[in-house]
Amino acid sequence: MIGPDSDNWITFNGELYNYVELRTELQAEGLRFRTASDTEVVLTALRHWGVEHALTRFNGMWAFAWLDERERRLVLARDRAGKKPLYMHTSAAGFTFASELKGLLAMTGGRYKLNLEVAKAFLDQSLLATSPHSMLRGITSLPAGTFLTLDLSATVLEPVVQEYWRPTTSMDCFDDPDRTSGDKREESLIRDVRDLFHDAVRLRLRSNVPVGLLLSGGIDSSAIASSIHRETDGEGVAMLAAVSSDPRFDESPHVDIIAKHLRRDVHKVNIDLGADEAFDLLERVSWHNDEPVGSFTTVAHYKLMEAAKEHGLTVVLSGQGADELLCGYKKYMAFHVQSLVRQGRVLDGAAMVIASLRNGTVMRQFNMQEARRYLPGALTSRRASVLGPALRDLPRVPVGLENGMTVQERQALDVTSLSVPALTHYEDRMSMAHGREIRLPFLDVRLIDRLLGMPISLKMRSGWTKYLFRKAMEGELPKEITWRKDKQGFSLPQSVWLRGPLKKWILELFSEEAMVFRHGLLDRSRFLDHYARFSAESEERGTVWYQEIFNAISMEIWLRQFEQYVEPA
Repeated sequence: MIGPDSDNWITFNGELYNYVELRTELQAEGLRFRTASDTEVVLTALRHWGVEHALTRFNGMWAFAWLDERERRLVLARDRAGKKPLYMHTSAAGFTFASELKGLLAMTGGRYKLNLEVAKAFLDQSLLATSPHSMLRGITSLPAGTFLTLDLSATVLEPVVQEYWRPTTSMDCFDDPDRTSGDKREESLIRDVRDLFHDAVRLRLRSNVPVGLLLSGGIDSSAIASSIHRETDGEGVAMLAAVSSDPRFDESPHVDIIAKHLRRDVHKVNIDLGADEAFDLLERVSWHNDEPVGSFTTVAHYKLMEAAKEHGLTVVLSGQGADELLCGYKKYMAFHVQSLVRQGRVLDGAAMVIASLRNGTVMRQFNMQEARRYLPGALTSRRASVLGPALRDLPRVPVGLENGMTVQERQALDVTSLSVPALTHYEDRMSMAHGREIRLPFLDVRLIDRLLGMPISLKMRSGWTKYLFRKAMEGELPKEITWRKDKQGFSLPQSVWLRGPLKKWILELFSEEAMVFRHGLLDRSRFLDHYARFSAESEERGTVWYQEIFNAISMEIWLRQFEQYVEPA
């Protein structure tokens, strides 16, 4: 879009959810508008309020480039949670940026060395998008919550990156002396969170195209469904649920509970992918994803977005982000117990474990194979590493609860680098592969700022995770949903596939010419021994996590997809 004075332009990917309110403010300050779009509000606010002030006022998801001819500058900006992508490359030839890695590669040409630190984080720890660095050295993402300024009048282009937001873990807002104490104070916090949540959903329903919801049967998506029902009286928003004929992975019973409660129909999409189909789709999904795929769940999400398109849903709401803000993952229970023990509160830590076991909540879902990545290196070094010589001596990414770190600070790391960026990455890429748009109410900046610093006792209590949010929603949702114990997230029989149906294809994939071996990322002999051990173990009592096998498969497929841009070994 071009500005009214024809001296500034913007290219904008995303949505500004509070554009109606900001437009009203700008009009009150004498600004006039030619359209009813959020893009014009962004363009006008940048010029009128200045870049940094405007960005702090925006509530939404975005990556944009604003060319300010008057000041001879180019400004790039990215939303606080990094929901929308923005890749960059600086060289003697100039400065290049794009929304997709392959778009940028097509513009710059040439080949790039692999970023070995990024490769190790993925192959060794199942981590993606933990930093601005991409899998190709020299190509980065603009960090979330920042903007970049390029002085176009300078002799040499030198990008300057400035931060306009970072998550706060301060608990000062919960020590307000003017607030009532005890139970009334807690009730007030519950109301605050519930009101903020409902408003976050309300803003994300603004659309001139059909809107839907991904309903999983857990409290997060069910709460969004309830909020939508309150806002729309049950009209105009479709609900889409992934179901399976395998009872181990099927969410139908809980989806039916919330559908009956709200008296709403749900479009059930069977995502019973066969092993061969899922494997075949990995190439296509990797291409859209711009980086190795984290699991077969990404393939299932690709199919779910395909179904959303078939049902005519252009905008889809999702519950992503709730677990990081509300300590929903089982690892947070372990971090909390660890923190209590460090403080000398051993009995409190033991009480938390006992309560969780009594309730049958997260501690019963503990998986040593997965938990190993959170243990200190000294406790995992006894296992023979399958990493190749290029990666073996590189440092690991710290993912545990470091000494002196609070659980809230560990949550903030998940929001900024260890969890949310990877999740929003694949959701955005899989939805946009089908021209769909994912919106995430829980990652509303107001909820992030409110929930991260909240005392852990309000997030985890009596063995329960997400305690305060469960209390906030218990008057709006059935008890079976609000206090559900067994929510696992969308799952597939990945471990079974890798041991059986896909074994032939896996062995063919990892021939001596496989790129992961040629680049020294993995040791072929050790990896094949590792895979043989995995194949021989039972799923319930195995020592090898299926992710260790899948990551190697995903990396090899990605390398083959982008081979023309990778510097030869």
